[in-house]
Amino acid sequence: MSSSVSLERCIEQLNKLIEYRKSHEAPVDVMGCDCLGDKEESKHYRFQTLVALMLSAMTRDQDTAKAMQSLKTLKGGLKASVLANSEISLVHGLIRNVGFAQKKAGYIIEAAKICDRDYNGDIPTTFEGITAFKGVGVKMATLAMAHCWNQQIGIGVDVHVHRISNRLGWVNTKNPESTETELQRLFPKQYWEPINHTLVGFGQTLCSAKKPKCEICPISRTCIFNNKNDIEEYP
Repeated sequence: MSSSVSLERCIEQLNKLIEYRKSHEAPVDVMGCDCLGDKEESKHYRFQTLVALMLSAMTRDQDTAKAMQSLKTLKGGLKASVLANSEISLVHGLIRNVGFAQKKAGYIIEAAKICDRDYNGDIPTTFEGITAFKGVGVKMATLAMAHCWNQQIGIGVDVHVHRISNRLGWVNTKNPESTETELQRLFPKQYWEPINHTLVGFGQTLCSAKKPKCEICPISRTCIFNNKNDIEEYP
């Protein structure tokens, strides 16, 4: 469903949040999936970023970062060729702190085999190629295209982006998939890039699910959620 506030209001709120986030660090700023790869060699950074995204589902940034550090202890480092030839029991042990670790261990090993065999240790250059990996959905592939190939093909929507977009009245949706569709319909493409990073950090530090800190929020004055009596909660 369409926004309950004007596009001008939405852009004003987004810009204020972007400015706020510049001076208010959140876990995503230092432990987000785009921060965890080794940038010395581009293809290894892209592969590691893909792995981080695959590990991040239903997992805190802190736990994803810990798992990535453990994977980097593999003999030879965290490369597609190394992970492709690793035992699943070893990989599972290294990432056991993330959600659904056993399943993810299988997924990242299988992805490594494909990347090593078909892409010389790199990752696919297309959204379709990335979503072909088991365990990779639309959000992960959208973020992978942005972080790895500098192609902003959509807006990555997680629980933070979904919750906050609904709280602000930007969208009126029931799931992240619908939120992505509506956000892309609402915002001109020039605004797509900062939405995920801005709202994720905002959700991690201020606009939490259970106890949002509305009293210190930079956009509380114009926020529908803060100014209505009957608050509907989003996860």
